Amino acid sequence: RRWQPDRVEELVRHRLFALERHHLSAGADAREAMVLRAPDWVNVIPLLPGGEVVLVRQWRYGIAAPTLEIPGGMVEGEGESERAAAERELLEETGYVARSWQRLGEVHPNPAFLTNRCGTWLATDLERVGPPEGDGEEEIEVQLCPLAAIPQLIASGEITHALVIAAFHHLALQPERCAP
Repeated sequence: RRWQPDRVEELVRHRLFALERHHLSAGADAREAMVLRAPDWVNVIPLLPGGEVVLVRQWRYGIAAPTLEIPGGMVEGEGESERAAAERELLEETGYVARSWQRLGEVHPNPAFLTNRCGTWLATDLERVGPPEGDGEEEIEVQLCPLAAIPQLIASGEITHALVIAAFHHLALQPERCAP
């Protein structure tokens, strides 16, 4: 059935999301749903010519622990394109710029209650132009890792971020990119 909102209440507004309570109906039935309205996100797989991936280790407040990830973040504002966000995040988090970009795909991070999408980009022909600067709230350590080692890092639990795992799956669907 297609549930229609009869009324939407905004409960919290933050720069990262808006939390809404939706009062829904489908015919005579009614229910309530919580929705997080969030901007779209991007992830970047930065791949060096020798087959190494530029990873970032950063503290994640939600799990109170550091995680090993690829660069990524929010698409900011109405005017920023997904590609521009990917370029900005790569530079901010790693200090690299890329001359070649390929969009690999997208996922809905959790369509049960999130409204956004996360696009994955492959960045190649990289050049390091400076240290990572972050966005003022990030503490980032850059690490290089062979692409061939990524499946083991996922299997061992070293990489646990679901969107990062999905990004590497999108890359694995590009067999010409995954050859050793």
